Amino acid sequence: MISEKLFHKEIDLIIANAIREDIGEGDHSSLACISEDARGSAKLLVKDTGVIAGIDFAKQVFNFVDPGLKLDIKMEDGDAVKYGDVCFYVSGLSQSILKSERLVLNGMQRMSAIATKTNEYVKLLDGSGTKILDTRKTTPGIRALEKWAVKIGGGENHRFGLYDMIMLKDNHIDFCGGITKAIETTRAYLKSHKLNLKIIIEVRNLSEVEEVLKTEGVYRILIDNFNYEDTRRAVTLIGDKCLTESSGGITLDTLRKYADCGVDYISSGALTHSVHNMDLSLKAI
Repeated sequence: MISEKLFHKEIDLIIANAIREDIGEGDHSSLACISEDARGSAKLLVKDTGVIAGIDFAKQVFNFVDPGLKLDIKMEDGDAVKYGDVCFYVSGLSQSILKSERLVLNGMQRMSAIATKTNEYVKLLDGSGTKILDTRKTTPGIRALEKWAVKIGGGENHRFGLYDMIMLKDNHIDFCGGITKAIETTRAYLKSHKLNLKIIIEVRNLSEVEEVLKTEGVYRILIDNFNYEDTRRAVTLIGDKCLTESSGGITLDTLRKYADCGVDYISSGALTHSVHNMDLSLKAI
């Protein structure tokens, strides 16, 4: 994964770009009817159930818009919430609160939905030894927020992008000319460029598993679209030679069955690409 410093830079970029996109030359709705020195307060109201995420993000948004805004935090990221809960109160210049409102809500609603869904998966995996991973199937431009939400929900982050881990999927293998060649050329590339990146390789059948095991330097084998029986056989073949990951159409109904096959990880794009935003409101008080 990317460094903490780079992650925080991504969040700063998201906030700056979102404010630029939303406010532009000015919030004319507020400028037209609210004096620049008017002060007020608002509360972040939960109108749903699940796991709250994005409170720390909201702090950063309010501070970016106006460092003079004051927050009274009542809940923390990762807390279970229900209808009627108040996550925080914010007070200060009314125009600043209104400038921040939509970005805070958009971010928190999306993040909370992802954290809530991730937490469902985590609970189903409890006691199995298998961990849930996200993927790169994220909303363009806000990947850092969505991966942050996965962590809040109890999941783990896969690679952040194409630059922090090697992942040789079916198209890489086919374009390169086979599994062995793909691994060997990748290792040579990493050595020549003095890069220390882990290699994950996708396999489509047990024969490909056996071929991967004849080579060196693979960190994790992605067992893609296997049935339960073949997954168990793959895990047995791999043993402790490298880590294992199941992926491909795994749902809440099938999650535990794949975990019980003995894989170290299960990755699911659904954590980030198929969620319904949590209902939250920022209400003046």
